[in-house]
Amino acid sequence: MARYLITSAIPYINGIKHLGNLVGSQLPSDVYARYLRGRGHEVMHICATDEHGSPAELAAQKAGKPVDEYCAEMHEVQAKLARGFRMDFDHFGRSSSPENHKLTQHFAAKLREAGLIAEVTEHQIYSVTDGRFLPDRYVEGTCPNCGYDSARGDQCENCTKQLDPTDLIEPRSAISGATDLEVRETTHLHLRQSALRGELADWIGSKHDWPVLTTSIAKKWLNDGDGLQDRGITRDLDWGVPVPELPGKVFYVWFDAPIAYIAATAEKFDDWERWWRTDKGAEDVTYVQFMGKDNVPFHTLSFPATIIGSGEPWKLVDYIKSFNYLNYENGQFSTSKGRGIFMDQALSVLPADYWRWWLMSNVPETSDSQFTWESFQSGVNKDLSDVLGNFVSRVTKFCRSKFGEEVPNGEYGEPEQALIEELTRRVALYETHMEAMDFRKATAGLRAIWVAGNEYLQETAPWAAFKEDPARAAGIIRLALNLCRLYAVLSKPFIPDASETLRAALGTDLEWPSDVAGALDTLQPGHAFTVPENLFTKISDEQRDAWQATFKGR
Repeated sequence: MARYLITSAIPYINGIKHLGNLVGSQLPSDVYARYLRGRGHEVMHICATDEHGSPAELAAQKAGKPVDEYCAEMHEVQAKLARGFRMDFDHFGRSSSPENHKLTQHFAAKLREAGLIAEVTEHQIYSVTDGRFLPDRYVEGTCPNCGYDSARGDQCENCTKQLDPTDLIEPRSAISGATDLEVRETTHLHLRQSALRGELADWIGSKHDWPVLTTSIAKKWLNDGDGLQDRGITRDLDWGVPVPELPGKVFYVWFDAPIAYIAATAEKFDDWERWWRTDKGAEDVTYVQFMGKDNVPFHTLSFPATIIGSGEPWKLVDYIKSFNYLNYENGQFSTSKGRGIFMDQALSVLPADYWRWWLMSNVPETSDSQFTWESFQSGVNKDLSDVLGNFVSRVTKFCRSKFGEEVPNGEYGEPEQALIEELTRRVALYETHMEAMDFRKATAGLRAIWVAGNEYLQETAPWAAFKEDPARAAGIIRLALNLCRLYAVLSKPFIPDASETLRAALGTDLEWPSDVAGALDTLQPGHAFTVPENLFTKISDEQRDAWQATFKGR
């Protein structure tokens, strides 16, 4: 049994996330964690809400609430939605926790001791109208790199270029829209990332198995222009982790947010150090992070710089699985325009399994992918209803009508042995894809396993065999019922509710098979079962059209 530490990029507190956010971090991390647990490994699966910085302050201001009250409420909203989508986190913490305050200040102190923190007098944008400095996201404007006219003062979400507010063309206040902005002096702490460039380059260069998307972004930031730049790690804000040596300032959200992975573990578990410190047992842990491509620079450079620069034996990530963007109906999701479907809306339309399956079948691994209602309808109807659901329904109902609600006593013949051999190959391939976190290939492989069962049923035709040779039909149905159990086991990472429904109906466990032949002989003759309700309901054209109209936005 191996040990795996899995973290999902922590979502901003400022509102409910859309399906693109979900498929870019939390959902694939959950699928992978469930798979590893199913294989018997020890897993620590951690996420949290990212509650500091200007996004939180701006959202709280818009909601007319104190920022701490707003964050507490939204944390519960996001935690509830995570549960609704069946995210099986060991803990869903908060970056505003006392543990994260303590750890963030600890890392900053260690970096200062190592000579990697510098006090810098810099020029920042000050809003005369608002009467305050405007850190990062409080400033919007045109990106000097790509011309996107709604770039933020910390990063352009269109081209992912890291920015400073003073880089923006025609900047404006995100609070008031005011353009009477001035550049004034203020003092901040900078992390001397450039001093760690060699160590970071060697570390990134050693990761030959990382996705191309991850390494290409990391190397671009490492080598572009003058190379890795020192980065400010404090801001002129009220809400955040206080900076002891600079009263009235807090640590930059992108400094404290990744540290919250560690702190969220410490929030919940007394033995958290065995997951995070290599001198306390974490040397045998495999650490995997999941995130969208916009988060890659901070996780390949800034957070590792914090870890390495501290000089302490903290666990560095072993593998970063990054994703491109999921777009919506040939455009982008938009909160302000109500365009696209968000997590709460999705669960009000259909249960979690429908979304989990389609999203992971179309996960944007190698390029951006596109959500359309036609594709969603097709994936649900053809994969979940016609293939998996139809197989389970036909097998269990036929058995009940001919043999009763228990596994019949029948022998396996040549067709069964041929299917076992085919599925042995297919299950091994499925496991290979899951181990490699190639989720699109894994879902295609799982669907092929479902299809093999339907093809077997068509070829052996137990309804016809029963008329001539009931014992032969009993053998076919005995294997088919065991196949239902195997489907429940293999499908659990993607569609856990359907898997649990099958488990309960079959009255069995969901232990991962050591071999397919043994798995298909688990339910013995006489084993009782019940016929489950339809696992999946088809989406009608009328439903599809109505949802498409509802979520098209303004």
